[in-house]
Amino acid sequence: MKYRIISGVLGNALLLVVPFNAGAQKKKIEKPNVLFIAIDDLKPEMGAYGNSLIHTPNMDRLASMGTIFLENHCQQAISAPSRVSLLTGKRPDYTKVWDLNTQMREIRPETVTIPQHFKENGYHAAGTGKIFDFRSVSREQDEQSWSEPYLRAGNKYYQNGQRPMLYWYQNPENRKIAQKYIEKANEKGLSGNDAIQYALQYFKPSVEAADVEDNAYNDGAMTLLALETLARLASDKKPFFFAVGYQLPHLPFVAPQKYWDLYNRDEMPLAPFQEKAKNSPEIAYHNSGELRSYSDIPPLVSFSDQPYGIGLPEYKQKELIHGYYASTSYVDAQIGKLLDYLEESGLIENTIIVLWGDHGWHLGDHDLWCKHSNFEQATRSPLIISAPGYQPGKTQSVSEFVDVFPTLCELAGIPVPDKLDGLSLVPVLENPKNEIKEFAVSQYPRGQNIMGYSIRNKRYRLTYWIGDGFRSTQPYNDSLLVAKELYDYKRDPLETENIVHRLRYRRVYRKMSRQITGFFESQLKQ
Repeated sequence: MKYRIISGVLGNALLLVVPFNAGAQKKKIEKPNVLFIAIDDLKPEMGAYGNSLIHTPNMDRLASMGTIFLENHCQQAISAPSRVSLLTGKRPDYTKVWDLNTQMREIRPETVTIPQHFKENGYHAAGTGKIFDFRSVSREQDEQSWSEPYLRAGNKYYQNGQRPMLYWYQNPENRKIAQKYIEKANEKGLSGNDAIQYALQYFKPSVEAADVEDNAYNDGAMTLLALETLARLASDKKPFFFAVGYQLPHLPFVAPQKYWDLYNRDEMPLAPFQEKAKNSPEIAYHNSGELRSYSDIPPLVSFSDQPYGIGLPEYKQKELIHGYYASTSYVDAQIGKLLDYLEESGLIENTIIVLWGDHGWHLGDHDLWCKHSNFEQATRSPLIISAPGYQPGKTQSVSEFVDVFPTLCELAGIPVPDKLDGLSLVPVLENPKNEIKEFAVSQYPRGQNIMGYSIRNKRYRLTYWIGDGFRSTQPYNDSLLVAKELYDYKRDPLETENIVHRLRYRRVYRKMSRQITGFFESQLKQ
């Protein structure tokens, strides 16, 4: 057995070695393997999607091997609902996961997930990192989905065996400050996670750079575990379904200094339109509450003084965008390590690779940060699929995350479960000009009683904000309509004006109105 050194920085004398069994990895497997890569809060900002400033050579490399879905959208722009929807092939109104608290199987115990379905069809299913949002499944990350206990990086995978403080921080100064708050928590009788949550009330910086190795932070340590696992899975007789979930570029934006050094902060692109769209309803916006929870966000505008937005000064906007780019490049480097291993081992010849970010992310447009809306920057999400035997390409065919489940089944040659909400994207892989649907559907709740439903075709977005606790599995009538929006992305890509009442767009509105009500009617059968 040969070995290849992956990293020598796991401890003062500890080396992690990955077995490289060429015979095992070159054997013919009847069914293709699947590498399923999830990235938290990654919007379609990479070279392959047209951003010439950001450094993403490895995601671009994957894109050059597969199909890039340029018009892909999530079902709900927040982690748990989006991930549950993608992993079950069902929309949020069926799963009933609309928040960060609902347990998927408490509502739908009969649910079948993508890895579970592959496991039941002859695959060895393994996972590590953030695949499901941990708040929507059991502590074992939905044990029904996996062939083995869920994998977590132990201390040995971290640089010098030292995990980040408060889950995220490795900069020496930040570690000292965090330790003081942990000690205060201990004096109050708090320990473990309770002590960490106490400390985070007082110290929670939104960004961090540190002169450390990649595996000082969680995503780098997890990549070492993932490489080790890939080697183990490759030596098995079964085809594998291996899910690897990256936490960044979720807040806080923490990454080794070398990834920050890829950029000049003065060149960070501020959102060109940081206002509320003309004629748009207040309900479409939010207060960027997730970002406000960080201790270094200037408290310039109170919730009561401004019903939406946050009003960040330019220096902080540039710092956050810098952090988002640096974090994205850091994750890109980890993906490069996975691709390198697949290529060097020969596994890539028989492995389907799917890469997705669970939703988009506002970087100051409309004076919004994070996600939590039905605007373009929140719902549009990256999706790249590389499969053996299919030529690379780009497509503007509309797609959505519920399409991933049936697509992977068809590519792997296993049965497609009944009553999935999506359609297979294989026709698009065969020819990027093929189209399988006219529009994608996203939704977002406001409070307990209002849900916004948004349909997006190649040019337009129509959003209905509907009250009285309406869900698409219930009969719809116009008396429930609270507000509506229409945007034309050919003429107005920045969503500067809601044109739903303009006579010029009357025909567009009427057609899309029929489509959205038709969608509601179709959901009554669920």
